[in-house]
Amino acid sequence: MSIPQSGGGPIEHHAQLGEYLEEGIKPKDDWRIGTEHEKFGYLTDTHAPLPYDGERSIKAVLEGLRDRHGWAEVNEGGNLIGLTKDGANVSLEPGGALELSGAPLETIHQTCDEVNEHLREVKGIADEIGVGFIGLGAAPEWKHEEMPLMPKGRYKLMDAYMGKVGTTGTTMMRRTCTVQVNLDFGSELDMIKKMRVALALQPVATALFANSPFLEGKPNGMKSYRSYVWRNLDDARTGMLPFVFDEGFGFESYVEYALDVPMYFVYRDGKYIDALGQSFRDFMAGRLPALPGEKPTLSDWADHLTTLFPEARMKKFIEMRGADGGPWRRLCALPAFWVGLTYDQGALDAAWDLVKGWDAETRQGLRVAASEQALQAEVNGIRMHDLAAQVLEIAEAGLKSRAKPGAGGLLPDETHFLNALKESVESGTVQADEMLAQYEGDWGGDLSKIYSAYSY
Repeated sequence: MSIPQSGGGPIEHHAQLGEYLEEGIKPKDDWRIGTEHEKFGYLTDTHAPLPYDGERSIKAVLEGLRDRHGWAEVNEGGNLIGLTKDGANVSLEPGGALELSGAPLETIHQTCDEVNEHLREVKGIADEIGVGFIGLGAAPEWKHEEMPLMPKGRYKLMDAYMGKVGTTGTTMMRRTCTVQVNLDFGSELDMIKKMRVALALQPVATALFANSPFLEGKPNGMKSYRSYVWRNLDDARTGMLPFVFDEGFGFESYVEYALDVPMYFVYRDGKYIDALGQSFRDFMAGRLPALPGEKPTLSDWADHLTTLFPEARMKKFIEMRGADGGPWRRLCALPAFWVGLTYDQGALDAAWDLVKGWDAETRQGLRVAASEQALQAEVNGIRMHDLAAQVLEIAEAGLKSRAKPGAGGLLPDETHFLNALKESVESGTVQADEMLAQYEGDWGGDLSKIYSAYSY
C-alpha cells in the first residue's frame, strides 16, 4: 500500500490533473525499473501471523532493519509503520505483510540485487527472533479474525469501507500479497500503447505467477486466489479498464475515470480524514462534505490515484499489478517479463500486434480463466499456454535488444531472469500446480509443510 504523497500545491484548474500525469514523461535514457514485493511474516514455531508489537513482531523486524542496516524510520500516530533508505522504502500491508518498494533502478540486475539484499537483511533479523517470511499470493491457513490490522489511519478507513462494496476487500487487505513493477513512458502515445499491452497481457502474468491455491488450510479451487479476490473487491476501482482501448484514450481519459472513483480519505496534518464514498469532483468544486469549502492540492490528487486498483495503474509511471507474490526467482522475473515487453520498441510493437484484435470480453475472459486455471486456461480459442510461450519469446527478444550487461560484464543481457517463467512454459505447470501436487502427495494434506518448503 502507498504512503502519503507530498509536495503538491493547490489545484487551481482541471488541466493540472492531467498535467500531473504528463510529468511522468521521460526520455528513454531516463527510464527506470521500480520493483515492489510483499511477503507474509509468521512465527516459526506456531506458524501464526505476526502481531504488530512485541519481541517477535513486525515492529521488531522494522526496528532491526533500522538499527542494523541504517534505514530511517517512518512514524504515524507514534507508531513505527515504515522505513526509507536510498530511494527505497519498507512499508506494512494492512494485515502485517512486509513490503519493499524498491528504488528506481536502471537494470534488472540492479533490481534483483536490491531484492536479494533486502531478503538477506530481513532473514538475518527474523532468524534471531524466531520469525519467518514466505512469498505467496494468499495466506494459506490464516483466517480473517487471526490477522491483525496495522496501526495506520488509511487502513482503518479502508477496512470499514471494504465491507460495503464487493465481497473480498478485507481478504485483499489482510491475506494477499503481490509483486509489482513500475515502468516509465516516453510520451502520451507511448503511455497509451504500454497501458493497452499491460492490461491485455496482465492475465498472462497472473497465470505464470499463480501460487495461491490454498486458503484457510485447504485448496480453494483457484490457481491464483489473489486474482479472484481482486476480481470481487470493488468494481468502481478495479478491473481491466475497457476505455483504455477506446479511440482517443489519453491522459485526460484516465483523469475522468479517476475523478469518478469514490474517495477513501484526505490526508491532513498527519491524520487521515474520512471521505469514504465522496467525490473528488465535489472536492474540486469545494463541496467535499469531509472538508467543506476546501479545495484539493496536487498531493490530494496523488493520494487519490493510489486508491485506484486496476490491473495496470497509472500515476507518473505505469504499475503492473497482476502477479502473485512469490520466491526470489520470480520476484526478479516479473520486472524482466514487463521490461522485455515494453522497454524495447520492437517488442512493444510485437506485443501490441498480438493483442490488438481482442475485444473487452476476451480480455476479461482471460483474466478470469487465468485466476482459475493458470496455464491450462482457454478463452475464445486462445490457449493460455501457447499465449504465454509467445509472450515470453517477445519479452526475451526485448531484453536481448536492450543488451544491459550484468555481473561485471559476464552476463551480456537480462534474459536469464526469465528462466523461471520459461521453465513453467516448458512444463505446462506453474507454482500453484506444484504446490497442489505436493499437498496431495508428499505433504499428505498437511499444509503446514508449505512454510519450510517455500519460505525465504
